Amino acid sequence: MTSRSLDRWRTIRRRELDEIEAAHARVGGPVRGRRYTTQQINRAYTVLLSSQFQGFCRDLHSEVADHLANAITHSALRDLLRVRLTEGRKLDSANPNPGNLGSDFGRFGLAFWDVVKKADKRNDARRRRLEELNVWRNAIAHHDFDPARLGGATELRVAKVRGWRSARDALVRSFDQGLGRCVKDVVGAPPW
Repeated sequence: MTSRSLDRWRTIRRRELDEIEAAHARVGGPVRGRRYTTQQINRAYTVLLSSQFQGFCRDLHSEVADHLANAITHSALRDLLRVRLTEGRKLDSANPNPGNLGSDFGRFGLAFWDVVKKADKRNDARRRRLEELNVWRNAIAHHDFDPARLGGATELRVAKVRGWRSARDALVRSFDQGLGRCVKDVVGAPPW
């Protein structure tokens, strides 16, 4: 089984990302080559990908907090734990970068990126791609296209965004699996 968060990533969130991918294809046409008209779509796709990934991470964080809190029988303590695990989390107001993810998921008493790396050794490279996506997302959101921060580029190609999306797909599976195992270790039963 998988978490509700992963199910939503694979259905609703995927559909929304597919819609912008389809818009790119309609505007850019089927032939490879430079398409200046697609630059804004590539940027929008990047921001949407980042926001969908952040939504997944926030949903998964809440889902894990619920499973941990529900292991407590005393209702006041259960409610207090749930609030404390989600209160002031960075995923509610900041980018889903590796540091913020590590901080928020670290509230569960685990070294988050160690758990993710254990799920798949390729996740170190995916983590670097996540950092790259966040740099581009911020450049777009703040309209600050400094080539020194963007790996020498100022134009964004759809192939790059597709690569980030592929890496996000793999990371969400690893997040789901790794956190599921951690919750099982703490409460004694699989959460999903």
